[in-house]
Amino acid sequence: MILDFYKDLNHIFQSLIILGLSLLAGYIVRLIFFRIISSGAETSEDSIKRILFKRFKGAWLLFIPIIIFLIFYPRDAFNEDTAKWIINISHILIIFSFVTIAIRAVNVVQDFLYEKYDTSKTDNIKERRVRTQLSFVKKILVVVIIIIALAIVLLNFESVRKYGTALLTSAGIAGIIIGFAAQKTLGNLLAGFQIAFTQPIKIDDVVIVENEWGWIEEINLTYVVVKIWDLRRLVVPITYFVDHPFQNWTRTTADLLGSVFLYVDYNVPLKKLREKFDAVLEESSLWDKKAKVLQVTESTERSMQIRLLMSARNSPEAWDLRCEVREKMIDFIQKNYPESLPKMRAEISGLNKIYEK
Repeated sequence: MILDFYKDLNHIFQSLIILGLSLLAGYIVRLIFFRIISSGAETSEDSIKRILFKRFKGAWLLFIPIIIFLIFYPRDAFNEDTAKWIINISHILIIFSFVTIAIRAVNVVQDFLYEKYDTSKTDNIKERRVRTQLSFVKKILVVVIIIIALAIVLLNFESVRKYGTALLTSAGIAGIIIGFAAQKTLGNLLAGFQIAFTQPIKIDDVVIVENEWGWIEEINLTYVVVKIWDLRRLVVPITYFVDHPFQNWTRTTADLLGSVFLYVDYNVPLKKLREKFDAVLEESSLWDKKAKVLQVTESTERSMQIRLLMSARNSPEAWDLRCEVREKMIDFIQKNYPESLPKMRAEISGLNKIYEK
């Protein structure tokens, strides 16, 4: 009896020593890994190392010591049930470690492609298109990784193994059941796939939704966040962009045409206005030098409507350019042709008769 006790105690000590050595070996491997990726991680030239260091910083890499422990621990040290629990817990920890590594790896790929497709430049249609697809695909991959990991964990326990098998093999039946239970959610998900690849909207597109002007800030699995010009956020179901008409000002290109309307009297010299308009655009850094037009677009019994048409690289610059042109043109008319500002004409008859009386 005492001999068996000392024998079990010896096996436990052996297992603890092997566990400690496994953790030490895992720590050394982790240390070497981070030493490799940290060298040059601060320099902008080696983007892969920088991204790996950023995303894997804090990762424990548990699978390394656990695999070492499973290889070397004394299998005859414990009874069958205890050994089975040790193996199952080890497998769960290994799966958990691989899941975290897989998700971090997905983030590494996303960050690398985000750096390659930088949206900070002016003409960024292609970059925004790719980023929109990457954002959606990343979310789907993370969900798939977690579902597969959960199914594998369930397969390790006999009492719930059938649930893991069902999770992996009965996707069709589960899809039908979930489809009836969450038709709207699945509709949003399918709409998300459609938007990600047909791309009626992209990240940073300028849109008008529900009479609100703003930018597409986020495209999630079931909803879209629109950043309104006054910094409010409009959260819209993703199916909205499939079922309802909306304006997309940057569907194919980021540059825009902006217009300013002036209402002036008929005696204003149009040639002078054109010269001033040209000079204002030439002096402005917001004008992209692609389009400039001054036209009389309407005339009434009281005034003329003059449209000033100009182009800019993107919607914020187009807005600022319109304001700049409007202010300078009004100032020019006020200073040089004040009599050409809109005025009300009236003819009063019978004044002579009044004076005669």
